[in-house]
Amino acid sequence: MTDQTSGTESHAPLAPPSRRAPRKRRRGLKITLGILLVLLLAAGGTVYWLYSKLDGNIKGVDINKALGDDRPEKLPTSGQNLLVLGSDSRAGAENKELGGGGSVSGARSDTAMVVHIPEGRTRAVAVSIPRDTLVTRPECTKADGSTVPSANRVMFNSVYSQVGPACVVKTVEKMSKVRIDHYLEINFAGFKDLVDAIGGVTVDVPQDIHDKSSGLDLTAGQHRLDGTQSLAYVRTRHGIGDGSDLGRIGLQQQFLLALLSEVKSQDLLSSPTNSYKIANSATKSLTTDSGLASLKSLAEFGRSMNGVDPSTMETIMLPVAYDKQDPNRVVAAQPQAGDLWKAIRKDGTIPESAKKSPATGG
Repeated sequence: MTDQTSGTESHAPLAPPSRRAPRKRRRGLKITLGILLVLLLAAGGTVYWLYSKLDGNIKGVDINKALGDDRPEKLPTSGQNLLVLGSDSRAGAENKELGGGGSVSGARSDTAMVVHIPEGRTRAVAVSIPRDTLVTRPECTKADGSTVPSANRVMFNSVYSQVGPACVVKTVEKMSKVRIDHYLEINFAGFKDLVDAIGGVTVDVPQDIHDKSSGLDLTAGQHRLDGTQSLAYVRTRHGIGDGSDLGRIGLQQQFLLALLSEVKSQDLLSSPTNSYKIANSATKSLTTDSGLASLKSLAEFGRSMNGVDPSTMETIMLPVAYDKQDPNRVVAAQPQAGDLWKAIRKDGTIPESAKKSPATGG
């Protein structure tokens, strides 16, 4: 095994414990799941004219073939476990225009959540895995058939860019002993087109934002944001607060709620043309496991989740502690993390003791 203490790029040092706010930290979890729910809503509300074009937009990854049989047991109930990734490509002219650094190749999984939907599908629990968590990456097979050996102390965020999505699933299963039933990846560049398709989103900007990095320049108050502005808004960090992730997390949560409200306020079924525009933008930004990689499967899965109310969803950050060798990284805190995964494998009822994270003081 090899030792690796960083991924493909460097990150700013984590804030010291005194500056980390657990409740705000958890807010960032909701943006990726929210976008997922928007995608499912758009797909589920779309009539099947022009089915083949929409169906062809969805990209599929054969996770089962890549992982083989050495996996945790499936849940003994009708519950489901999803791994939801928010990938942030930094390549290409479009991302350069959006402040994403177009000279950088590849993509990163900046947001990762295990979403557990217990039997009955009336509630959900989302567990966020911090991107700077050091994990043991198991031996994995890349898309080209080559084998990547296992490695200790690998930053979780690097698994996606170095080996691919199937290895992320395998890494999560090995660390949690939770069987992942479905994989969904949202490309945040495609998220821009989705916002434009619904005609923009109205947000109440809490304070003046002047971010030279992204070009975002907003005064405090209500603004109607288009897709480019929206992507800059959920990415902005330098223009608010002390420049840490904490301010950005608050904006992401606020924007998510505004986005969901905007989609729900539109009568998609009354306008097939508008429904198609939204569904086209949504499906183009989505990659799923092969079991969901069709419009029909995605819509059926979306309808099966109709009983889940996002406002009552429980969001938890994987309990972590600062790594003793590298204070800029974190490791899963025990026994809290083990108890959390055990509860997910059982029925999703998380004891309070399993939510305490030493790194955040929570």
